[in-house]
Formats: sequence, structure tokens, C-alpha cells
Amino acid sequence: MMYRRLIVLASLLIGFVNVTLAGVRDTLNVRSQALVEERLPIVAYTFNPKSLILPASLITVGAVGTAIDGMNDFHLFSRKDSVKQIHIDNYLEWGMLGWVFVCDLMGKEKHNWVDQLCLVALAEGMNGLMVHGLKNWVNEPRPDGTPYSFPSGHTANAFLGAHMAYKEFKDSSPILAYSGYALAAFVAGSRLYNNKHWVADVVAGAGFGILSVELSYLVYFPIRNAIARRINRNVRNCPVVAAPVFGPNMAGFYLTYQF
Repeated sequence: MMYRRLIVLASLLIGFVNVTLAGVRDTLNVRSQALVEERLPIVAYTFNPKSLILPASLITVGAVGTAIDGMNDFHLFSRKDSVKQIHIDNYLEWGMLGWVFVCDLMGKEKHNWVDQLCLVALAEGMNGLMVHGLKNWVNEPRPDGTPYSFPSGHTANAFLGAHMAYKEFKDSSPILAYSGYALAAFVAGSRLYNNKHWVADVVAGAGFGILSVELSYLVYFPIRNAIARRINRNVRNCPVVAAPVFGPNMAGFYLTYQF
């Protein structure tokens, strides 16, 4: 009689353990899946072709102003043989690449800082290739006589940072979204004042900076989402389950790896 009671009690205990382990396993799987989705979310991004109208227009105006004889003699300020140089544009050129991260401290950005960092790096890479490639190909003399005037690299970098902030904050904070353009315009004006560029150079430079940001968004998110889907799918399809197992005449350890 005592032996039968022990068997029944053991059976009930084993059943309870199996049900409990199954619940724990399901809970772990759900939590693991939720963790994966939190860590590698799919970011929705829709490219709008109209976003290319502004940079294309600026680049066209700058190119025409450089190509047609006489138009590249137009200046915003009166030129002198010597001007007292201001150097803040040299610092703002690179400082503007971090403007979006400054805005992150004051408003609600659209994408996290990791995505922003990748976007800035990608945009700067494309911007550098386009701007410096054209500088060497066109080889337009600067107003002060030095080479490589078209387009303005300082202006391109400044408007790259400004437009990145615009893309990230245009829906949440218009003030932050447009704030960078004022700084970028100051950089462009400084290049003209310092006798380093023609008006056509800074107009085209602004266009290339904006274009590089639009292209970075277009290229980055499809690649990022493809990688995220691949990683999430691999993790979900390869769960590891480990649990102790007890039976009437045995005890052991249960481990599965699905691939």
C-alpha cells in the first residue's frame, strides 16, 4: 500500500515538474523573442523622390554659375586684395557633423543614436567622394587664386549636419529641425567673406551636403533592416532549451538545440 502511494505521489510530482518546466520554457522563449525584437527592431522608412528636388536644384545652379563665363565673377560681398580672415568656419565644418547629437539632448529624435552615427558616417563618406572628386576634376580657381574651388567642402559638411538634424526632428521639434541651417548658412557666408569661394561654390556645396544625407537614408535602412531580419530569424529558429528531468527510475538533464 505504501509503495503504491509513493508511486502515485512521484507521478504527480513528475507531472507537476513537467508542466512547470514547460511553462518556464515557454516563458523564456517569449522573453527571448521580445528581447530580440527590442534589440533589433525593424525601422520603417519610405523614400520620397521629391526630397531630391532641393539638392538637385542647388547643385544645378552652382554648376551653371561655374560653367558659364562671367557668372562665376558674381560675389555676395565686395572683394579686396586682403581680408581679415575668420577661422570659425574651419571648426564649424566638422562640428556640424555632430549637430544632430546636440539636438538629441534637447528634443525627441526619430532614430536612436547608433542609427544616427551610421547615417552620419555613410553620408560623410558619400559627401567626401562627390565633393573632392569634383574639386579635382573641375579644378576651378578660388577667388584668392588657389585651386579646387568648386564645390565648397566646408559648406557641404555644414549643410550635411544641418540636414541630418532636420530629418531627425522635423516631426517633433521644428525649431531644432531648422536650427542647423542658420549655422550652415553662416559657414557658407564665412567662405565667401574669407575670399575662399565663389557664390556658385557654396550653393553647390549646400546641395551636395543635403544630397548626401538623403542618399544615406535611402541606402542605410534597407541594408540595416535586412541584417536585422536575418539575425532575428536565426535567433528565433535556433532556441536552446536546458532543464533537469526526473522520472520514476531516473534523473537527468535535458538539452536541445534546434538548427
